[in-house]
Amino acid sequence: MTPPDPSLVRIDGPWAHRDVSANGIRLHVAEAGDGPLVLFLHGFGQFWWTWRHQLTALADAGYHAVAADLRGYGDSDKPPRGYDGWTLAGDVAGLVRALGERQAHLVGHAWGGLLAWTAAALHPRVVASVTVLGGAHPLALRSAIARTGLRRKRSNQARALAHLFRFQVPVAPERWLTEDDGANLAGLLRAWSGPQWTATADFDTSSALFREAMLIPGVAHSALEYYRWAFRAQFRGEGRRFATEVSARVPAPVLQIHGAADPCVLPETARASAPWRGPRSAMDELDGIGHFPHLEAPEPTTKALLDFLART
Repeated sequence: MTPPDPSLVRIDGPWAHRDVSANGIRLHVAEAGDGPLVLFLHGFGQFWWTWRHQLTALADAGYHAVAADLRGYGDSDKPPRGYDGWTLAGDVAGLVRALGERQAHLVGHAWGGLLAWTAAALHPRVVASVTVLGGAHPLALRSAIARTGLRRKRSNQARALAHLFRFQVPVAPERWLTEDDGANLAGLLRAWSGPQWTATADFDTSSALFREAMLIPGVAHSALEYYRWAFRAQFRGEGRRFATEVSARVPAPVLQIHGAADPCVLPETARASAPWRGPRSAMDELDGIGHFPHLEAPEPTTKALLDFLART
């Protein structure tokens, strides 16, 4: 079967598509509206389209809403290197500047949330605020994994992120992600979501699009490189340097929006991120929602985001 073309992610809608050069690579973005810049950063196994609800709502509310395909995803470049925290944060900061702005409100889900928090620590001048959905501060996540371990009680952060360890071996995880037209990615999406969303047609549509985007050449490998750097850096000097760089409380206000039923990044891990949140920060937990608040509960998620942006 012929692999899908990367252009398949350029889905038509009330937004415009363009390519932006930032930090030495080309990044594809979808954008709508005019006003203060709000930059959306997706998580593992997704692409810009995951933010479609928020993209249009924020444009209508008077913001310049931009959703990017991260390095290695969608129709953005997929270089063999650059999946470390410093380079990825540099992609975010470079994208803000390439979009012609001095600052942006960063909104990230899971891996995108980690990048938003990292960019706020490493490039504070370009970050006006941070909103993290289904995620935690990098050091809160690392601490929770180290503290619980795989052998202890059934419900703990290490077990919840067991896929992080499975993804470390070469080649096999790429095959696992792409076999049967990405069926295993759809399985992860279902396992991490709340039951209300998985019973809807919107879940089926989202799952099908994410599966197809994972089959784009290079995406599976790039997506796994995020996990591989995060794990292997813990045993190298670069991991200790990264931990030092992101250890201070960020100066920007932070909003955490988290599903109370998130089985991937546990709510207690998200709450443990409080010491790294800047002034005027807050956390909203959504009952019955899993790992994808922006998809499972788009209206309350968007309202919380707009209220936070209005305050900041």
